[in-house]
This record gives sequence, C-alpha cells and structure tokens, in this order.
Amino acid sequence: MGKEGLMGKLEEKIRNCRKCPLWELRTKPVPGAGSYDAKVMFVGEAPGYWEDQKGLPFVGRAGKVLDELLAEINLSREEVYITNIVKCRPPNNRDPTEEEVRACSPYLDRQIDIIRPKVIVPLGRHSMGYILEKFGFEPEPISKIHGKTFEAHTLFGKIVIMPTYHPAAALYKPPIRKELEKDFRKLGELLKEFG
Repeated sequence: MGKEGLMGKLEEKIRNCRKCPLWELRTKPVPGAGSYDAKVMFVGEAPGYWEDQKGLPFVGRAGKVLDELLAEINLSREEVYITNIVKCRPPNNRDPTEEEVRACSPYLDRQIDIIRPKVIVPLGRHSMGYILEKFGFEPEPISKIHGKTFEAHTLFGKIVIMPTYHPAAALYKPPIRKELEKDFRKLGELLKEFG
C-alpha cells in the first residue's frame, strides 16, 4: 500500500478516535495537511478554534504567519506537511494534558513513519519537548535552542530536528518574528542540502 492509502487509513482512525475526552468537544479532528512526500514536517501542539472549525492545521492568525514564513523561503503548504501532536482542540485553547498527548502521539509517530521527512520542525515548546524526547534528546528552553539542529537516526535514515517558536508567539511578542525569520532562513539553507 502506498503513502496515500496508509495516510487515508490513519486519517480515518483519527476521525473515529475516542481515546481521550477531547473527541466529545471537537467540531472536526485535525489530522494534518500537505504533501505525503514532504521533505519537511511542521509539528504544532494542538488545533485552535479555526482549525477545529475547518479540520485543517494552522488556518487562523498563526497560520497566516506560518504561510508568510514559508513564502520567504519559497515554500508553499502543498510542499510541506503540517500537523499537531494532539489532533483535537483542547477547550479554551489550553495546553494539552499528558493523558491527551499520550493518547494522540501514536498518530503523529505513524505520520512520521509514513512521510519519512528529512527535517522535522517542532513549533513551540510542547511540540519541541515531545519530538526531542522521542528521538532521545534532552529538551531545553525554546529560547535557548530555537534554530539549532539535532541529528536523529531512524530506521528510514537521518532526520534533522530544528525547533523554533510557535508562529502564534510572533503575534504576541513582535521581536520573536525576527527570530522566526532567522530560523526559517536557516531551514531554507538546510533543505537545499537535501536537493
């Protein structure tokens, strides 16, 4: 079975998931969107209001920032894959609980296995913590390690992990926008190495 078939089955599982209480509150689950052959995968923490309404990741104000950052390095949403650790919106946009992350993270792990990205960009501290720990690294404050690269070895080859701030942070703290732009330029250079 090809990537489309595998992702189709996985997305169906996510749509029918009842592993944690969030399914009772959701309007639409948000499996993820983009290319199943993406070289780069962006991972946020959980859907917000607009994502829950549309069933797509990063479609609110933070999504607009992400689109602008992608455009600056000549990438479109169609060329990357965007998802979250938790696939249903926590109430009032609160942080996901450990139980919710534990219930949902196997879906993200499977998405990584299917897509086999060259680079994973965790967006924000929650995503950074999960991804770094998954690949055996010690998480540090995002302000300290954003833009740094970590090399992980998987069954399907090397993955570079490059954490950065969540695009929403740029909306509340304008100086973070400059840091994000710098990190994305670094990402653009990194992707050139992969052709």
